[in-house]
Amino acid sequence: MAVKTVETVGPRLEERWRGILAVHARALCEIDRALHPHGLGASDFEVLDLLVTEAADTAPGGPAGQCRVQNLAGRVHLSQSALSRLIGRLEKDGLVERSVCAEDRRGVWVALTEKGRALHTLALPLQRAALARVLGEDI
Repeated sequence: MAVKTVETVGPRLEERWRGILAVHARALCEIDRALHPHGLGASDFEVLDLLVTEAADTAPGGPAGQCRVQNLAGRVHLSQSALSRLIGRLEKDGLVERSVCAEDRRGVWVALTEKGRALHTLALPLQRAALARVLGEDI
């Protein structure tokens, strides 16, 4: 039985990796185009979408409908500082509210505002349709 080495596996892995990156780039561009008229980008929408689902699973003892920023950081593919800036922009636009965790002053809670929830509801079918176009699935 032949043993696979880096030399024999490498080119196939590189092709697969580059294929994944290409699909990711096409998906981000398609989502950005679809959401741009509503003032959102793909990362903005991703945070709003995660807040809808994460806030439903609020940690015990946490405020209802809120999510810790550190929980989002593990799900959004942004650095901590980029996520902080993005949340700051969303807050400035009135889409989210931040508050400090009373038990742990280093922790920050974030929640959708009514405006943020309404924009998410409007943008959701556009984002899903963009994903379907790129990934080739019927919605």
